[in-house]
Amino acid sequence: MATDRDTVLEAAVGVLSRRPTAHLDEIARAAGISRATLHRLFPGREALIREVGLLGLRRFAAALDTAAVEDGDAEAALRRLVDAAVPDATLCAFLAGENQLYDDDSINDLWELQIVRLHALFLRGQQQGTFRIELSAAWLSEAFFDLVAGVGWAIQDGRLAPRDAAFSLAELFLGGALRRPDAATPPPTAPSARTPETDIP
Repeated sequence: MATDRDTVLEAAVGVLSRRPTAHLDEIARAAGISRATLHRLFPGREALIREVGLLGLRRFAAALDTAAVEDGDAEAALRRLVDAAVPDATLCAFLAGENQLYDDDSINDLWELQIVRLHALFLRGQQQGTFRIELSAAWLSEAFFDLVAGVGWAIQDGRLAPRDAAFSLAELFLGGALRRPDAATPPPTAPSARTPETDIP
């Protein structure tokens, strides 16, 4: 029976996202194959990690496509993206945490293509009056992806039930990102007592 590469890669990320220094023997066992078979598929640890990273980027790109993030209301598009991205949150966790990937120019180029699309979604949302304008679109993009990664780790460690993941992510992120024009402007913070030496003229 032919071995499905993506199945092996998914088993690998399940191990590596918890234990980045895991041996190839552990990864092979998790995938249900021998180390020799693993080595035939991926000639070494660096090649395996790179392929897991590429799988993660392909899946995140597919989530952006499925969510049609360039279309329509930005909040609705973001909620679609949450639903599309959460099933592969563990791969996002791997992308966020594997430092070795940052040394690969081709992976960095692919990552930039995805983050540009995410950035454009938040920028459009700000222009539509949906997202807070005092938070940069670049920061909203980074914060969103890191929260998706956090969901991956939380599911893996049993701190978050998969069935609750999309709701938890959307509510937490949008609770901070949505612009609320009807909210009262908070009063200025009362100045704390300062010594003359610390006062700024």
